[in-house]
Amino acid sequence: MNFEGQVAVVTGAGGGLGRAHATALAERGVKVVVNDMGAPSGASVEGSAAAEVAAAIRAAGGEAFAHLCDVTDPEAVENMVGETLERWGRVDILINNAGILRDKSFAKIRLDHVRQVVDVHLMGSVHCTKAVWPHMAEQGYGRVLMTTSASGIYGNFGQSNYGAAKSGLVGLMNVLAIEGEPKGIHVNALAPTAATRMTEGLIDEEVLGLLTPESIAPGALFLVSEQAPTKTILAAGAGVFAVAQMKESAGVYLPEGDRSPEAIAERWAEISDMSEPVITASAFDQTKRYAAIAGTEAGAVP
Repeated sequence: MNFEGQVAVVTGAGGGLGRAHATALAERGVKVVVNDMGAPSGASVEGSAAAEVAAAIRAAGGEAFAHLCDVTDPEAVENMVGETLERWGRVDILINNAGILRDKSFAKIRLDHVRQVVDVHLMGSVHCTKAVWPHMAEQGYGRVLMTTSASGIYGNFGQSNYGAAKSGLVGLMNVLAIEGEPKGIHVNALAPTAATRMTEGLIDEEVLGLLTPESIAPGALFLVSEQAPTKTILAAGAGVFAVAQMKESAGVYLPEGDRSPEAIAERWAEISDMSEPVITASAFDQTKRYAAIAGTEAGAVP
């Protein structure tokens, strides 16, 4: 895959997955903006984890600079993208990777911890994507990668805030993929499972050696390449890659005189039968499909 001359912004790239993504992109000739939050006190870029990553990329012959900003601050994000355009003239790739954890069972969770997690994961991705979107549209090319999670797709105990944010990113991806495709912008999501700062202490020591960020980075690179699909969730971990999808059962039409909760219960086995699942392209496509089924079943359509 040829990434030569492209420019990427990777958020949360001071360590873990972000560092692995940034390093792998740089090895392919991509100029990389290494974004990270930095110290809570607002320390300078010099000496930060992001600066170390950028320095390592440059030492290996690549091009990179570090930029510390909070992705929940839209003005700071706009400044980061502005500096990128000033230096390199374009942005081809955005990897939204910045994230935090504030795990608690829903009964015990603090509301401010819900807002913090949603602000970083979901709104942070909105801010960064909004900042690069017009430039990608103008150049007729762009690749945006959201970082979702199995916690958002399938659920996980103690992660209602995190799961909600990560599920929200799938919804964001779905819509932006539709809006971006005519503009040459592909939008995908990566659902990684890896041993990082965020998961420290949550994963058994025996499996940490398998769940490396480096084992996931090839999936991220594919999803931001010229060959990338769009509107796709790629799950990845320990060198295993799989596609996750939202599906519906084929659907069962109930005549108007039989639309009761009792009728739904009686025919639940048919309604929930996933032996012939349907993948729906958009909300409007779902509406059209339901209308077609109803029309055919009711005899309105020959």
